[in-house]
Amino acid sequence: MRRLIAQFASFGVVGGIGFLVDIGVFNLLRATVLAPSEVHAGPILAKIISTICAIAVNWVGNRYWTFRHQRRSVATREGIEFVIVSLGGLLITLGCLWISHYVLGFTSALADNISSNVVGLALGTAFRFWLYKVWVYHPERVANEAAAVAEARATESAPVA
Repeated sequence: MRRLIAQFASFGVVGGIGFLVDIGVFNLLRATVLAPSEVHAGPILAKIISTICAIAVNWVGNRYWTFRHQRRSVATREGIEFVIVSLGGLLITLGCLWISHYVLGFTSALADNISSNVVGLALGTAFRFWLYKVWVYHPERVANEAAAVAEARATESAPVA
């Protein structure tokens, strides 16, 4: 239980850094080149770009800190799975922003931030943590991969009869 709490805390720190990147890039874009007064889909595009930036930051932090004992030796597959899960979280966030901005008509910067960076992010974070834990960085997958690598090495070094 103690390890899970520590892991959740480091996940929170990494997520906090990613959140700062996400909110900073989102608001910068929304206030400048993707302002809703200039680009109708500006808030949605700004959120997509800001989240992609945050995904990159979060992957590095989670791979090398939060789930460092559970990461796999092949970063490519793990990275692809991480991005898939992160994009699922992005869809949750975009759904909250879209409903608030385009369905409910709450179009202020404050409303966009609350819908995407508070409500959407909270729901997306719960979704991502669960899938990172049970799929991307699942301890059993790491152990199975390590066993397969060890078996392959043993087969390669075995004498040929």
